[in-house]
Amino acid sequence: MSEHVPIALEVNGETVARYIEPRMSLADFLREELELTGTHLGCEMGVCGACLVLLNGKAVHACLMYAVQAHGERVETIEGLTQRKAIADIQETFHNNNALQCGFCTAGMLVTAHELLSRGEILSREEIRDGLSGNYCRCTGYQAIVNSIESVAHARVAAGAEPSKPE
Repeated sequence: MSEHVPIALEVNGETVARYIEPRMSLADFLREELELTGTHLGCEMGVCGACLVLLNGKAVHACLMYAVQAHGERVETIEGLTQRKAIADIQETFHNNNALQCGFCTAGMLVTAHELLSRGEILSREEIRDGLSGNYCRCTGYQAIVNSIESVAHARVAAGAEPSKPE
């Protein structure tokens, strides 16, 4: 039986403390310990992007991190972004443009889109594609996803929206 270690971190604005196995991934911690299942496990090698979460505002592959590495840090999942309506416009545009199909990659795509759009500037299609390069989608062909992110960037800039900052 392995020894458990204590961790404490902020997840979606709430302080969480647990004793866990030292080798538990952040993705498994979020899914198993906190029941935040929007963080998907796909390749478990950091290639597909299904497990993306924000760690102190930066997108990271939760499957490649041990949960203990997030000790004392701030983590935001797709559930947290949705709860605080930080991605409502992105979700609506994805829906309107059919930028999601099977849905498996959608949470990671939305996390990436949020991080890209938090710059508060209009991004070129090449910048958007480059930003999405860590996300794998088998269904959409990416065109609708790129169109959606580009559309939201233009709308936010036109509305004078401030770049989104984690709470």
